[in-house]
Amino acid sequence: MRLHDLVDAVTGDEPPMSRTTDDIVMAGRRAERRRRAGFASAGAAGLVVAVVAGAFVVPTLGAEQSSPAAPIVAGAAAYKPAGAEWPEAVPFTFTFSGYDAGTLHVQDPIVASTAYQIASVYSDGHTSNDKPMTAQEVEEQGDAFLRNRENGKPSLWAYLTVYRPGAFDPAKIKDGASVTVAGRRAVQATLPVGLDPQRPVDGGNKLFAWEYADNAWAAVTSYSGDKATPSFEELGGLVEGLKPSRPTPALLPFKVGYLPDGYVPLQIGTHATSGLGGIATARAGDYGGATYTKSAVPTTGLTAPYDATEGGIKDGFRISVIPSSSADQTPEPGVTECYDAPDRPGRDGSPLGSWCQFWSADGTVVLEVSAPGRGNTLSRVELEKIAKGITVADVEDESTWTPAATALRA
Repeated sequence: MRLHDLVDAVTGDEPPMSRTTDDIVMAGRRAERRRRAGFASAGAAGLVVAVVAGAFVVPTLGAEQSSPAAPIVAGAAAYKPAGAEWPEAVPFTFTFSGYDAGTLHVQDPIVASTAYQIASVYSDGHTSNDKPMTAQEVEEQGDAFLRNRENGKPSLWAYLTVYRPGAFDPAKIKDGASVTVAGRRAVQATLPVGLDPQRPVDGGNKLFAWEYADNAWAAVTSYSGDKATPSFEELGGLVEGLKPSRPTPALLPFKVGYLPDGYVPLQIGTHATSGLGGIATARAGDYGGATYTKSAVPTTGLTAPYDATEGGIKDGFRISVIPSSSADQTPEPGVTECYDAPDRPGRDGSPLGSWCQFWSADGTVVLEVSAPGRGNTLSRVELEKIAKGITVADVEDESTWTPAATALRA
């Protein structure tokens, strides 16, 4: 499915629009709010999460720029970036902390994978839309635009991805401009209008990446309602602030007990759902999540997170532990209920999929296991076995949570 089809899946009840950054961000927040209000009861709960993430998809940076850019050489073996030594760490470990750089504020990372960590980036001069819309906002379409006009702040959705050594390939950023910032190799590119690769670039949509250690890159991706800010110079200000911290295992509020043969963990979210869906709703109050995949995924040659490229995740399933206010259905507390929509195709023709939910005995916490989208082969029976095998910790007591590397193994 093409990028703008994913955007249409979120905004399908609305008339066609130009899909500026504000449009896409508001649509994603509206879709998440619908999930919380029960909008997805006719479809898969996990699909809505996937579509929210899809609304912010970054294409494989292939849009044409108005002027030619210097080529990026991936090797550059003679170049050794100076700076602090980054410790070796296993996947699903956080190795940096939040920091400030002028008006930009990097948060602590909340998503980790086999190849990277991701943190939200906020700005003093922008409104960050990474929490669900209220019921009133859903009813008052366009409220986000009105609010931005009232407080004078354009919207911004930005995140910093810190890749493991060898995972990111700057040579694959088509039309990226090679620069040097704070003595480090860097590359910058402008992304298309509405994140649609068939449309011209939009000055408000930027990617800036730099080599923070030998053969290890970090990239900040910024979708702003203001073409001028953050500028590449402001994004480049993040370079010197990125420092290693003591490696900290990502914690999860659950532990799996059963996994189908061949499925392996790909990415997690702590105090968030997994992947870019978790970053898109970082302040939604979710507790944790994980994505598993059966099909092989690359751990090198990346230019964006796995779920930021079409077909990046195939034949997988998601686990989410969320507040009950986020759930679509209301099964009996203490009982696992499963749902499917075999006769309801998505916009790309693939089935909406199946999902299972388990509500805690007190009705406050919900466990979801879903297998949405094209290419998934898990049956509803298997999803139910996964769900029933998961043990959920005390979501309010992080001392009861489990390091991801252990929690994700059956």
